[in-house]
Amino acid sequence: MQETPETRASLLVRMRDPQDGRAWSEFAQIYEPLVYRLARGQGLQDADARDLTQQVLMAVAGRVGQWDPDRAHGTFRGWLFRVTRNLMVNLMINRRRHPPGKGGSDVLRLLNEKTAPAGEESVLFDIEYRRQVFRWAAQQVRREFREATWDLFWQTCVDGCEIKQTAEQFDVSVGAVYIARSRVLARLREKVEQLEKES
Repeated sequence: MQETPETRASLLVRMRDPQDGRAWSEFAQIYEPLVYRLARGQGLQDADARDLTQQVLMAVAGRVGQWDPDRAHGTFRGWLFRVTRNLMVNLMINRRRHPPGKGGSDVLRLLNEKTAPAGEESVLFDIEYRRQVFRWAAQQVRREFREATWDLFWQTCVDGCEIKQTAEQFDVSVGAVYIARSRVLARLREKVEQLEKES
């Protein structure tokens, strides 16, 4: 499995059809929380982060047909990051020109203080992307497993609980915990690989 999964080319092609609700739903499940968390991480308030997220989704909807899948022009995620960053900067410039009334914020100052070099910022975007892909994949495969199997996986792989303690808590063998972890992890890998298969 690649360290950073890529957006499926077929999803991007399907997104060019504004009537393909399933494609847009899948895209939003993965990227909407990612853009929101990036905006919040840069100091935007909840409402501003939500507005920015909607602006990014609208920009993608309007421009996805213009995105060039040629690797020489970069990845889709890189393009999405630039769109997000540009809209965030535009928001800050607008705020500076038209400061809000009472209760104004120092978001521009915070953004400037927290702004990382493009490489580091891009790494943060990729980390958030991987987290979101995991959340999405977990949501997709969760219902394929019995509750106990899922709980054994979640407690030991996500929550970081000790395997022996978890086995005692669930009154199962240590081997049963390893088997549950292995089954769920294998299925999650398959789901993530589906995202990158056509890239």
